Amino acid sequence: MKRHHKVIIGGFSSLVLASILLIAILLNGIIVKQNLENTQLKDQIYKLQTSANGKINELAQSVIETKRSISLLDKNLTNTNNQISKLKIKASKDFSELIKTSISSVVIVRTLSSLGSGFFISDGYVVTNEHVLENENGEISQVIQIVTNDNKFHNAELIGYIKDLDLALIKTDIGSSLLELEKSENVGVGEEVLAIGTPEGLSFSATDGIVSAVNRTGFGTAGSYVQTNAQLNPGNSGGPLINKDGKVIGMNNFKLVNSEGIGFALEADKIKIGVNTISKQLLNETLITY
Repeated sequence: MKRHHKVIIGGFSSLVLASILLIAILLNGIIVKQNLENTQLKDQIYKLQTSANGKINELAQSVIETKRSISLLDKNLTNTNNQISKLKIKASKDFSELIKTSISSVVIVRTLSSLGSGFFISDGYVVTNEHVLENENGEISQVIQIVTNDNKFHNAELIGYIKDLDLALIKTDIGSSLLELEKSENVGVGEEVLAIGTPEGLSFSATDGIVSAVNRTGFGTAGSYVQTNAQLNPGNSGGPLINKDGKVIGMNNFKLVNSEGIGFALEADKIKIGVNTISKQLLNETLITY
């Protein structure tokens, strides 16, 4: 009886071990399968993330390109509006629109002993005649003010001047819209012009006329001048002579004494040369690049 009992116990133990082994194998298979499924899932997640990142990058690039296109359209629209404005001015029978767009760039230039005109040629910089800054002894004043068309006073400082061109460059503490220079080769006899300045102390006055001649020289200076019949009087000196495109063709300088309708403005090319000569020497930069 005892031996038979042992055999039964031994057979049962083997069965238990076999069952445990089978369970272990099954569990291991399940684990392996789960690990495999997890790996596959991770691969799928990675692929989805990579694809999503790619789509996001494409979308971001598309947004950037769209912004660039909008910016370009805005710029083109601004240029178109400017061109339309210029065409309206050019087609106008009077100078009212031209005066409206130009007057904010023109200033009165004052010292303790003299009064003249000037205009913004670069951000914060005004060009005028050198003789506007002289006192009765021919000395250059170091006390300079400008008056803008809103009747506000601003201090200014002398940067430099070229006596042979009767040209001076001063700097202010404010910015303003600028007047653009026309190439002197584009100025033709007979075209309509407008002179803006402060004749006889009458602030921001405008007179119209035509170009009577170009490239006038021989007045004891190194300048070349546009001759015009637009009325120029003391106080106009340093102000702009503007064509119907709103560009400066000259800086009003002087007229022949005892003559009417014979005035002269320093040609635009000479203004550019003079301003840049001063700015390169004293500021180490070129102010007029157009």
